[in-house]
Amino acid sequence: MKFVFMNLMPYRDLPKNFEKDYESVFITIPRTLYDPVKGHEMYNDYLSQYELAIDLGFDAVGVNEHHSNGYGMMPSPNIMAAAVARKVKDSEKACLVVLGNSLALYNPPIRVAEELAMLDVITGGRLIAGFPVGTSMDTNYAYGVSPAELRPRYYEAHDLIKKAWTTDEVFHFNGKFNQLRYVNVWPRTYQKPHPPIWIPGGGASLETWDWVAENDYQYSYLSFYGHKFAQDKFDQFWERRQQKGYDMNPYKTAFVQLICISETDAKAQEEYEEHVRYFFDKSFHVSPRYAEAPGYRSARSVAHGMQRQYGSEGAGAQLRKGLNWQQLIDQGFIVAGSPASVRDQLKEAAKKLNVGNIIALLNHGSMPHHLTCKNIELMAKEVIPYLKDMWDDQWPVTNWPEVQLNKQVVK
Repeated sequence: MKFVFMNLMPYRDLPKNFEKDYESVFITIPRTLYDPVKGHEMYNDYLSQYELAIDLGFDAVGVNEHHSNGYGMMPSPNIMAAAVARKVKDSEKACLVVLGNSLALYNPPIRVAEELAMLDVITGGRLIAGFPVGTSMDTNYAYGVSPAELRPRYYEAHDLIKKAWTTDEVFHFNGKFNQLRYVNVWPRTYQKPHPPIWIPGGGASLETWDWVAENDYQYSYLSFYGHKFAQDKFDQFWERRQQKGYDMNPYKTAFVQLICISETDAKAQEEYEEHVRYFFDKSFHVSPRYAEAPGYRSARSVAHGMQRQYGSEGAGAQLRKGLNWQQLIDQGFIVAGSPASVRDQLKEAAKKLNVGNIIALLNHGSMPHHLTCKNIELMAKEVIPYLKDMWDDQWPVTNWPEVQLNKQVVK
């Protein structure tokens, strides 16, 4: 089992009544709510948390890309990745997961090829490259990409980056959205032919799952509704792989889970509940009007997704009912409690979902730095050692940098 520490880098000081007084944490959140002095402290706290996770032996640390929001202050994941790259390079085993660059937003996309190649060389071949399509909020509303062009732009950018990484000769590229006379990306990637590629997604798309399998990529399901909400998505994912003749190796997938650990179950509630509620009430306060631009997905997919999120029986509707702490645990929105309780919950979730990579969210909403550090340390010392070997006798690790698998330290 592989464990990735990912920090959304939330703005942890939104007004008390933010969800009542403001339309959305994405797109229309007033800039006047951002205090750069507080932001300075938060950014440096978050970078220290990444460094702590590396020191404590997490398999990887992950960064991501979002825009125009107070949910995650990371519009440029590559800047944050660069800030921890040398720490990753000097670690015993850590990798760097850029999960990732929203390819359709880069003009030209070879910028992604260049910057990720730099990170791969700096870390000595410890990079994992994530290529998300990007949320509609980020791509259509914040950056103004036409929904009708988003996916064609994404696939063309993907093809250009892959060719730039694997072609030694200078070549020209004449696509619909990108016309380049000379493509000659320096530096070359450290890993050959290129870093492992993970595809993050937040829905059930047979086309995406088939494309991931055909390219031998890894699929990362990114949802903050927890492991029980993810069950039907993973059931469909594995059923589709079997239908297409692919194996059931759990390392072909990852899922995101909010985790809260303390000395006892009761103390976990005492320490974390207000911060978890801040996350769901404020950081997760997204207006439905920005959730899906028309054309971002098919009408059928949008209707299905909106029903699951905003309909009377959807996960979002369940959250709005005001679930108590134990209900949040029972319904899988969070994994929380003593180390023993968390181990049991995570093991059950990983087995049921058949996943080999857990992306651990250990910093929630308004959590102070010291509590996040405690959460990271308990996860590293009291949870991961008990779960890391659970797939070893069944499946080989795939879609990870070879240098990490070989336990080499690149100096």
